[in-house]
Amino acid sequence: MGASAVQSQQRDAARMPAVRRAAAPGETRQAVDPGVPALTALAREGTLAAAAATAEGTERRVIVRAAYDLVWPIVFARVTRRFERRRGHAGCSVSVERLADECLDRFHDDVEAVVEDLLTHADRPVHNLEAWIAGRLNAATVDGHRRRRGRRGALQRPRIPGWLADELGRDRWLIALATELLGWVGVPVTAGNDVWPLEAWAQRRAEMTGDWTGSEPPVVAREVERVLVAMRSRIDWYERYVERPLGRKETPVAAAPPEDAAVAPLAPADRDARADAELTRLAAYAVEAIGERIGRGESAAEVVVDVLGTVFGRASAATDVEQPPHAGTDPGETVLGALGERADVDRIVAAALDIVGAEAVRAPQAG
Repeated sequence: MGASAVQSQQRDAARMPAVRRAAAPGETRQAVDPGVPALTALAREGTLAAAAATAEGTERRVIVRAAYDLVWPIVFARVTRRFERRRGHAGCSVSVERLADECLDRFHDDVEAVVEDLLTHADRPVHNLEAWIAGRLNAATVDGHRRRRGRRGALQRPRIPGWLADELGRDRWLIALATELLGWVGVPVTAGNDVWPLEAWAQRRAEMTGDWTGSEPPVVAREVERVLVAMRSRIDWYERYVERPLGRKETPVAAAPPEDAAVAPLAPADRDARADAELTRLAAYAVEAIGERIGRGESAAEVVVDVLGTVFGRASAATDVEQPPHAGTDPGETVLGALGERADVDRIVAAALDIVGAEAVRAPQAG
């Protein structure tokens, strides 16, 4: 599950717990949240915006929750369903539960924008609150979209400046492609594992130019690079309106490892590297414990055997869940085996005392 899906579910739980399905156009809907009647009463009195502005804590949460419960079916029926059908997403137009991850994100964004508009502008008596909300849907969602783009650092209204049009030779398609590019960098979604939605832009190119045979993604990719070169002629402008918002897009995560080994994801570290790091950590702990106990006057040989047996015995008990049984050598078992041989014990004790002595000398110097 991608990051956007997790965020959507979190917002579902936090802000719209009563969402079960979207009402069909014209369907009578009963309010679920008990705060909705109080919300509509405030609207009829013309005091809803003032109450929302001054409310705090639980009172504020009650108002916001009721606003979400009132708003989301209207947004789905009048905005989301229409746009999902236009996008060809028949399943997403059925109900909120059928919305794909990216479509659900857009739905939540639109609901949030309409709720904010409601709680800000309902400052006069409103006798039919649902109709009032429906009348402001377009302005509220467009304004919310622009504000979200602004927070990402993108242009709120992607328009091509005159100098860029000149750089592109006033070519109608290239100007349209540049506008598409400026719009794309300001949205959080990605084009799968690609930077640009070349397939969609190739379709747009064919429709706009009539060149159906030549409008292929590789062709559009070259034209995108040409547009980017033109934009980089004003490097400050490019970094502000292209590079910065593009860098804030969500990182795409593959659902399964790619078959091509050349692009396979890299593990943070291989098993041997992790084992070495763990042994280094345990050795440092052992040195500290040995030095502390010898400093209290305990027998060096007994302390070394006891500490190493305890520390590395626990290491052997902690099996690496990624490693199949008997698939490799356990370094902890190697240490424990050496402690069973007298000659090895004498050598290990001497080495440990040298290390502890060096550490004891180094510690005062560090202080």
